[in-house]
Amino acid sequence: MQISHAQSRAIAHGAGPAIVLAGPGSGKTLVITQRTKYLIEQHHVNPQEILVITFTKAAAEEMRGRFQAASDARGVTFGTFHAVFFGILRHAYHYTAANILSEERKFQILQQLLRGLRLEAQDIKEMLPEVAAEISLVKNEQIDLSNYYSRSCPEDAFRLIYQRYEQIHREQNLLDFDDMMVYTYELLNARPDILAAWQRRFRYILVDEFQDINLLQYRILRLLAAPENNLFIVGDDDQSIYRFRGAKPEIMLGFARDFPQAVKIVLDQNFRSTAPVIDGAMRVIGENVNRYRKKIQPVRGGGAGIDVREFDSQEHESLYLVKCIRKSMEEGIPLSEIAVLLRTNQGAGPFAQRLTEFQLPFVMRDVLPNIFDHWIAQDIFAYLHLAREGLDRREFLQVMNRPVRYIGRDAVDEERVSFETLEQYYEEKPWMLERLDQMEDDLQRLRDLPPFAAVNYIRYGIRYGEYLDEYARQRKLKTEELTDLYDEIAQSARPYRTCEEWFAHIEEYRQALQKRSARDRQEDAVVLATLHSAKGLEFREVFVVDVNEGVIPHRKACVEADIEEERRLFYVGMTRARDRLHLFYTKQRYGKAQEPSRFLRPFLEDGG
Repeated sequence: MQISHAQSRAIAHGAGPAIVLAGPGSGKTLVITQRTKYLIEQHHVNPQEILVITFTKAAAEEMRGRFQAASDARGVTFGTFHAVFFGILRHAYHYTAANILSEERKFQILQQLLRGLRLEAQDIKEMLPEVAAEISLVKNEQIDLSNYYSRSCPEDAFRLIYQRYEQIHREQNLLDFDDMMVYTYELLNARPDILAAWQRRFRYILVDEFQDINLLQYRILRLLAAPENNLFIVGDDDQSIYRFRGAKPEIMLGFARDFPQAVKIVLDQNFRSTAPVIDGAMRVIGENVNRYRKKIQPVRGGGAGIDVREFDSQEHESLYLVKCIRKSMEEGIPLSEIAVLLRTNQGAGPFAQRLTEFQLPFVMRDVLPNIFDHWIAQDIFAYLHLAREGLDRREFLQVMNRPVRYIGRDAVDEERVSFETLEQYYEEKPWMLERLDQMEDDLQRLRDLPPFAAVNYIRYGIRYGEYLDEYARQRKLKTEELTDLYDEIAQSARPYRTCEEWFAHIEEYRQALQKRSARDRQEDAVVLATLHSAKGLEFREVFVVDVNEGVIPHRKACVEADIEEERRLFYVGMTRARDRLHLFYTKQRYGKAQEPSRFLRPFLEDGG
């Protein structure tokens, strides 16, 4: 077992607080498991007095397995924050698993409350995860609800939803995952006797992935660790990428202030990646200001330089990606050792379609949204069907006021709609007759247009684009979030001469996705993943695609703290590569000029 000097120092640390800065591939799991063993064997600590906390159940199980393989000692507690805190509540309040509000039930309650706001189905679907995330944020940050301003819906509506949600699940004696922390914090503050009992129970606390901690978790940890403060934290501030979930990297940066006597140890050797990958990643992350300065040394020598490459378009980018993957296959690299990393799961669509086209198997670490299932695509299809197949009532209702034409639902009461009937209904409103005439004329124009022209006519001729602008304004969205999606749908239509051909392609792609979902996930396949979901993984060859301004960093990143988080996210993606790293960007996207990401500046300034 290869153990570095820094790892040995961390493993042998005895009493008192310590902060271990563990970069990618530096062997932090080894340090935690071996230090646990060292405490028991060398410092004669009772195993039952040791608590190892992780952020995921899988990580806790892995840690437990690694420890049990190295030691015969039993009794150490390995668990997630939620599991540990629920254990404390269970002892105090006799909760059982029946008292836990499942995520499914939580979303059902919130969906019901959103319906009460008389929102459209598409609004509810998009707002649901945002509202849920904001409720978690309010709880974890312990924000006064009257001082919180929602990003997803009007303030009054959010406060009403929050209060009703709390009332409903508390009436049923249920607690959600955030309540586990809120209740634990309140309990330990209110009952010094219970706090003291748990402080005696867990005299030594080790925390993995500490950079992902939120404020409430940290406050509880400090309570439990006192007064001995045997708090051993392991993490990498450069890999803190969950601010949107409430994680606060500044907690790790301020640890030495809260614990002045803390020992700081830097695991400064990377056992995973080649020197060019590590050197390039350090050049990128070095531009962040709010971080611990550290120099990571690669243990492995040699290795190919980072491949930074420009393409005229995303089409050329995806074609070259296929070419590279095929070449790697010929060299004997398993497909499962190749990853294509993206900023968002929505961005995976064009690459998934290209891999499907060339029959290269792939698995998606995240839910792969089918762009053709999005409500914008469904609106486009509704217009095309109305133009070619007659006025089906369901599809007519779907788009009759997109853009707004002021057509009332009570005017549309037949399964097959006719403009003649509508004109009779509005015969005393000349301005409505003009709108109906225009809509009828627009549908006639659509009838014979090829798909790409038809999609553009819907956007500009029918002014559906103006509807998207207004929708984005009302929902506090950036218009580009919707127009980029529209551009991708339009781009998909471009190669086809008829709508029938385009629809056949869409159905073929849909079936391919269903087959992919049903396939055994152990099959040798390329991994498509977002930068977030790739954290903790490693591959022989990694492609980070669409490294353009507005994508990486994301257009939503406006303030410097957001930009620094985006740079950390890019750094995480780069350091997934063991042997080869490719960074791709395009000159244009859907006909619009694009700029390479500012994160590529260190490579572009010196020609790579």
